[in-house]
Amino acid sequence: MGGPGDPPEGTPEGVPGGGEDEYRSVVFDESFVRAARLQEYSAQERMTDHTPAVRRRPPLRRGLSRQALVLALLIALAFGTAIYLGVRHPHQAAQAQRPVDPLRTTVIPLAPRGKVPGAADPEFLYAHSPAARFDVGAEGIPLPAVRRTAHFSDSQIVAALSTAKDYVVASSLHPEVLTGGRTHPVRALLDPGQLDQFDQSVDAPAADGRHAPTGWLVRFDPARVELADRRIRVRGSLQAAETDAITLEVSADHTAVYALKPAGSAAGAPASLFTVRRELQFRFTHDDLRLHQVQLVVSYVQAGPLSCAEDPTGHFRPLLAGQTAKAGGPAGTDPYATDNATALCGTLAPSAQPRV
Repeated sequence: MGGPGDPPEGTPEGVPGGGEDEYRSVVFDESFVRAARLQEYSAQERMTDHTPAVRRRPPLRRGLSRQALVLALLIALAFGTAIYLGVRHPHQAAQAQRPVDPLRTTVIPLAPRGKVPGAADPEFLYAHSPAARFDVGAEGIPLPAVRRTAHFSDSQIVAALSTAKDYVVASSLHPEVLTGGRTHPVRALLDPGQLDQFDQSVDAPAADGRHAPTGWLVRFDPARVELADRRIRVRGSLQAAETDAITLEVSADHTAVYALKPAGSAAGAPASLFTVRRELQFRFTHDDLRLHQVQLVVSYVQAGPLSCAEDPTGHFRPLLAGQTAKAGGPAGTDPYATDNATALCGTLAPSAQPRV
């Protein structure tokens, strides 16, 4: 007889092991069952034939978070930028260590040999003087043709020339600077490293070659003279040259001719001409070009008609129509005083005066 689980006809032929052996390959051991993950499907999932048997979990995020990656990227970018700027602009570090040179000034009064010629009409004086072909105002200081240098572009050279011209205009053509006592238009164009020297020159003028206001700008004693004509005649030139990789120099050479009359005089009072020749040397760094400012390092000035007996350091006190120079030469020079400049004076040639 067969066993309780055997079919009545006995075990089928060709099936090894009988009933239990038939399912032996699909029996799971206890460890497999415990490790199995149970998941209950929703009704929608049970109704869908092609729903995967096992739902996939989203992949685990490993490594740094997004915020940490962004922060690390910003730090690397800032560090790289700092390195690039240090390599790309080495002049900035050198410039920060280079002090600004003080201005050196020389002011020479020119005394006439006789009476100063004059006329009621300033135009008549100009027409009969060497300034007859001079232009009016800033038109008399044209910018030259520009060619780039090894370390400065065309636009940088134009910026230097334009800034130098602005300084010449502010310091020798601005009516409020000439007779109004204003200095701000000139001061605003100076490199900050020269402001203390400029302020000392204005507040406490000294004939020491460093603190003469008339070396920085043209200004007349308002108690003595005023402009008879605001159309100042000018002729001048500008030249730019590179001195090293971080420095550009501009030389300005110009002559300005002013029509003057006594302060407070009535209309029609005789006017006379006063001539100022200025040779200025400017220096520019990359920061000066960017900030539209100058370093004025040399100022050589000749002006007349003046009396050699009067000090031209603080103001020009021109000799007017019909006046003659006072007797006496310039103030004495003490060779033992190392802080004083040599007092100089010249003679104004008759050919420089109007022929009336």
